[in-house]
Amino acid sequence: MADRSLYGRVAVVTGASKGLGKQMAIALAQEGAVVALVARSGELLEKIKVEIEAQGGKAHFFVADVREEAEVGRMAWQVREAAGAPDILINNAGINLRKPLHEFSLEEWHRVMQTNLDSAFLCTRAFVPGMIEKKFGRVINIASTMAHVALAYRTAYCTSKAGLLGMTKALALELAPHGITANAISPGPFATEMNTILTQDPVLNAEFISKIPVGRWGKVEEIGPLTVFLCSDAAGFITGTDILIDGGWTAQ
Repeated sequence: MADRSLYGRVAVVTGASKGLGKQMAIALAQEGAVVALVARSGELLEKIKVEIEAQGGKAHFFVADVREEAEVGRMAWQVREAAGAPDILINNAGINLRKPLHEFSLEEWHRVMQTNLDSAFLCTRAFVPGMIEKKFGRVINIASTMAHVALAYRTAYCTSKAGLLGMTKALALELAPHGITANAISPGPFATEMNTILTQDPVLNAEFISKIPVGRWGKVEEIGPLTVFLCSDAAGFITGTDILIDGGWTAQ
């Protein structure tokens, strides 16, 4: 899309300091949105802000731990002061701990749930009132193929991402009367920092690729156009659903 379809919109992207979050933020800015970058690393966010502005876009960055209610409240106030009430919220912050369930501590389990699920609740609660006032909004929760199919040693991750899908469907029904859509995107095997443990091991990498029907890892840039479309006016009749972008992984 090259028509600046999001000109005048304000978009918040959590987990924007790297990986898919960074690429979605860049894609939204390229289409004219003012992007609020949110993560815990101010140094990384500042670099992305500079990159976006070098391309003619506009961005602000806000350092916050979106697992924490007080920090989300502070960040939401700062976003509104700097850019206005957001039209778009991308709940992308996430982590994955790979280990047998019986080796998980309760603290580790809570950390996955707080990062992947609680943060989406806190940010949505903070920004939806402004969308209701505008009678327009786009909420996109970044789930995972692991919300649909599973792999061993990902129990906490699968549970948190499946929870995001339930949240997305309920939100869609709740927010539809206000002109707000809620959808999920479920990325499959993308070559992000989260999958470094696989991509940097030649044996594991080859084994993993052999299970992807298109025969390669996803490129992070490939998630941008889908995100832009779901945030645009053209996607106003799409809500309560989940779109898989996984190279055919879950079709098997």
